[in-house]
Amino acid sequence: MRTQVAIIGSGPSGLLLGQLLTEAGVDNVILDRVSKNYILGRVRAGVLEEGTVGLLDEAKAGARLHAEGLPHDGFSLAFDGRDHRIDLHELTGRRVTVYGQTEVTRDLMQRREACGSLSIYDAADVAPHDVDGGSPFVTYTKDGIGHRIDCDFIAGCDGFHGTSRRALPEGAVRSFEKVYPFGWLGLLADVAPVSNELIYANHPRGFALCSMRSATRSRYYIQCPLDAKIEDWSDDRFWDELRRRLPAHHAEALTTAPSFEKSIAPLRSFVTEPMRFGRLFLVGDAAHIVPPTGAKGLNLAASDVHYLFGGLLEHYREGSDSGIDAYSQTALTRVWKAVRFSWWMTTMMHRFPDTSDFDQKIQEAELDYLTHSRAASMVLAENYVGLPF
Repeated sequence: MRTQVAIIGSGPSGLLLGQLLTEAGVDNVILDRVSKNYILGRVRAGVLEEGTVGLLDEAKAGARLHAEGLPHDGFSLAFDGRDHRIDLHELTGRRVTVYGQTEVTRDLMQRREACGSLSIYDAADVAPHDVDGGSPFVTYTKDGIGHRIDCDFIAGCDGFHGTSRRALPEGAVRSFEKVYPFGWLGLLADVAPVSNELIYANHPRGFALCSMRSATRSRYYIQCPLDAKIEDWSDDRFWDELRRRLPAHHAEALTTAPSFEKSIAPLRSFVTEPMRFGRLFLVGDAAHIVPPTGAKGLNLAASDVHYLFGGLLEHYREGSDSGIDAYSQTALTRVWKAVRFSWWMTTMMHRFPDTSDFDQKIQEAELDYLTHSRAASMVLAENYVGLPF
């Protein structure tokens, strides 16, 4: 088989890149080692920047998002037992949209199928080859039969543990990492959200986040030790702990129900430089990971897609490689700003095990300044709604 762009990974970044290319008339094939149903069963983020929404519209996959997504003009920082609202729209003129990543994935899959573009699921032993040469190709096994796809370029959209990163020669990239000394225990339940906007809570017992996937489905998180175990956290224990970390009026209004998903995620920041090696481009989690505090993971993947799609389109329509040559540096400039914001939000909202009394006073002063200075609130809002592409 031959295609112009081989895309490894059928998560949101791979599907978004594939659909943008398809709509632009650039042939592409998507491969994934797991099944379509497995991908749709993964629970992920759900706060979308306007830039991400615009890309989904460009891919002609945004209709349901606009019909069912929840536009949010602000969110709450909760500390000292009180809410402090950050008015995103008043400060920046922009807003975010709450719409689950699973739904984004579903919409992109349906649009791709409607266009007749090829996606190959349950592809074993996917591997890129000759990425530093002039004739890259991808091999895989399907139903015990080996296959090869020749292509012009390969987009590695298959995450941190994917085969794209492993295809890079030793020493080809440099990695930067910060591991945080805690994780998030998350719970998903079919109950109405405790508030119509997200609540980020800083509490002596630890951080908490009240989020949502829809008007009837809530996603809640609490900070937990790295050695916490799911089996030690019953639903009742989780709800009790969440109430303790929220202002009283939210704790009293909280509606509970049995969870249907519960997980623990460690937090870390990770960046790979460069994001290109020869004709292989790393996209999304294959190149960078951020703690979820700033709601940047999915949105950063979308911005990578924006830059790579633009470069590929320039290559095929104008015969110029200036866009793809600039891809890594251009994407990394925005990546590092989002990494900084996610790190800042994480350090400001969490309680660290080695925090001194001085450190705690600094954190409290920063929160007070942030919520009483318009200039400081604007910096937070500008980063939260997403820096321009």
